[in-house]
Amino acid sequence: MKTLIGIVAVFVVAVGAIIVFSGDGVGGGTSAEFVLDKVSPLDHVKGLPPARAGGAQAGNASSKVILIEYSDFQCPACRAYYLLIRELVQTYGDRIAIVYRHYPLKSIHVNAEPAAWASEAANNQGKFWEMHDLLFEKQAEWEKASDLKVIFSEYATLLELDKAKFLADLDSKQVKNIVNDQRQSALKNGFNSTPTFVLNGKKIDNPPSIEAFKILLNQAIK
Repeated sequence: MKTLIGIVAVFVVAVGAIIVFSGDGVGGGTSAEFVLDKVSPLDHVKGLPPARAGGAQAGNASSKVILIEYSDFQCPACRAYYLLIRELVQTYGDRIAIVYRHYPLKSIHVNAEPAAWASEAANNQGKFWEMHDLLFEKQAEWEKASDLKVIFSEYATLLELDKAKFLADLDSKQVKNIVNDQRQSALKNGFNSTPTFVLNGKKIDNPPSIEAFKILLNQAIK
């Protein structure tokens, strides 16, 4: 499995270089919630131990290794890295904080932003990561679909969500603002492709394999 993920990741690095955002402009203000060296209360985090989650979610995570991923649910490279990140979570547990942030590349991935809204709508019922995984696993099913609400409502049913609340939240300003604020923070920092990784406040080149990722994280832990 590790070898397979390594091969996929190498391919993704080569292909991912062409998945570059263009033509959307920054526009609007950038939320101060989403900075590169701290965890925001609105971030989605894996790896923080429960006893420290409150402090870290409030932004007090400077003593931990923080890996932030700016990602797009419709991006094929992001889907490949989703498999790699899943292995990192299993390997490192609570030794690092792995943060997911939205960066839908709207000019080339027309369904990416609605997918991000779907994940936030699920988050309002405590199932962000379940919807996150489902969107990546079923990317081929919805990425070019025109009936997104129908598809996403089916996913809500699979996850045993309150469908009426999910659909209402899908169109809510609260959900759309969270996605837009995270996207704006990526634009403010000059990020132009997905996935983009930030390790302890500094943008890194996308590691070409699980082993290369572990080398970086092991150095950061030490």
